Amino acid sequence: MAEVAQNTSQEQVVVVTDVPQAETITPLPPTMPVVEKELPVPVPETEEEPMKPKQVEEAVVETEVLKASGGDDEKTPQLVSFKEESTKVADLLESEKKALREFKQLVQEALNKHEFSALTTPPAPAKEEDKNDVVVASEEEKKPAQEEETPVVIEDKENVEPQVVEEKEEKKEVAESEVLVNQEKVAAAATDATAETTVDDDGAKTVEAIEETIVAVSSSVSSQEETSAQATKEPEGETKAMSALDEEAKDVKSETMEVTPEEVSIWGIPLLADDRSDVILLKFLRARDFKVKDAFTMLKNTIRWRKELGIDELLEQDLGCDDLGKAVFMHGLDKDGHPVCYNVFGEFQNKELYKNSFSNEEKRQRFLRWRIQFLERSIRKLDFSPGGVSTIVQVNDLKNSPGPAKKELRQATRQALQLLQDNYPEFLAKQIFINVPWWYLTVNRMISPFLTQRTRSKFVFAGPSKSAETLTRYIAAEQIPVKYGGLSKDGEFGTADAVTEITVKPSAKHTVEIPVTETCLLTWEMRVVGWDVHYGAEFVPSAEDSYTVIIQKARKVATTEEPVISNSFKVGEPGKVVLTIDNTSSKKKKFLYRLKTKPCSD
Repeated sequence: MAEVAQNTSQEQVVVVTDVPQAETITPLPPTMPVVEKELPVPVPETEEEPMKPKQVEEAVVETEVLKASGGDDEKTPQLVSFKEESTKVADLLESEKKALREFKQLVQEALNKHEFSALTTPPAPAKEEDKNDVVVASEEEKKPAQEEETPVVIEDKENVEPQVVEEKEEKKEVAESEVLVNQEKVAAAATDATAETTVDDDGAKTVEAIEETIVAVSSSVSSQEETSAQATKEPEGETKAMSALDEEAKDVKSETMEVTPEEVSIWGIPLLADDRSDVILLKFLRARDFKVKDAFTMLKNTIRWRKELGIDELLEQDLGCDDLGKAVFMHGLDKDGHPVCYNVFGEFQNKELYKNSFSNEEKRQRFLRWRIQFLERSIRKLDFSPGGVSTIVQVNDLKNSPGPAKKELRQATRQALQLLQDNYPEFLAKQIFINVPWWYLTVNRMISPFLTQRTRSKFVFAGPSKSAETLTRYIAAEQIPVKYGGLSKDGEFGTADAVTEITVKPSAKHTVEIPVTETCLLTWEMRVVGWDVHYGAEFVPSAEDSYTVIIQKARKVATTEEPVISNSFKVGEPGKVVLTIDNTSSKKKKFLYRLKTKPCSD
């Protein structure tokens, strides 16, 4: 799109070879900031797990140079930034795939048993003194209970046992009398048989008949005893059989009721319903380093917390916090398509806003509920399909922040961070702090203990002089609000109109030539971040006998002037529009511009 025509005496001329419509303009790649110093960041005194070799290999060291308003260098953190992992199952390691399968199995079992719908807040643990009191009290209560129960058992035995003994004795006497009668019958039969017995061949048969008679009588006696015993046990067996049938029926009924799994959704995504659920579960696994049981516990705690807070109802509530719209808002996308959320702490210098947000516990809780509501609504717009954008970039502007002396704001910030880390795992793609004042190290120490190593690795810090340059590393200029060094604002141009970024070297002149071949209305807007340069524009016709037209007389644009300049020129003949930036300062400058043409009638 642009070519360097000449580069002599620190003057660089860029020729725009054609003038396409705004939709086809492609921005030049941003220039990476020069690393002036690398200073160590103080590490908070917290125990953390060592980084894995895989993470170290993927790490990219990012060093931001911060400067105070007076121009003195500030110490800056040297951070390790991890590449955002894939949300596609096919890209996972085998161990990670196995963990995901096990996690899904645990979730499926919990859905089958309706465990999520039964989640309640666990009771708070009792203090040691309370526990001792409870133990002593329970032991004292048990003693009188045992004293009362013991005589009752003894009385029951005294009343019941004699009856049982009498019944047994009666049965025994009846059985003995029957045996005696049968013995007498056997003896009589034996006597008669003996009298008739002879020494002939019939003698043996008679003896056999006597033996058979004795066996028959004895077997009849034993069968009578068995019959009476069975009659006694029969009711008890029938009772057991009936109870067993009842238990089986109950089991079958309960199994039938729990065959249908419960439906549980989180951030609008039903668990295990489709592959979007895998993206959700991977967030919990990665937050717990792929430890399945820990991830499952975190998921259950998150679902419990969402039920207790009433997230679905909270989404529809009007909390009356419209005045917070300037303090927290979504604006544009970063270069990877992540939505960008801006947190402007300086807005809380407004005493009325600060009082309405943090003056008491009720208002702080209302602020937290509003912040959660805002985040939930933003998350619902993310793409949870595998490979989609399911994380957010946050930009925290600390310019004119109330500072750490504001106890109420510090408490609310700490609570919010804890809630977000416990219940919104892996939703942060990048956390950028800009306009960081001298006390940013204090803030860093305050926040760090509540964040994991993984979360801290996504942090980027930049001082006032480096804020705009840092933002353009991650976010295109057309997506950055004007107040933060971009060109995004209400007007003729929108976020779809790409911006060209050029770095102007110190004590150098940069010229952009835009050729125009037909009658049209050429419109452009531009800015130099921090200005303090000379700017001019002119139209040079192609015809030799035509005159150059001065569109903007060269003048110095101060730092305090309007951040964006918009110009337009009606082109009546072939020629070129020349934009000139003369950087007379000792610092490099970022030059941003975009343009579009419209046909115009004579």
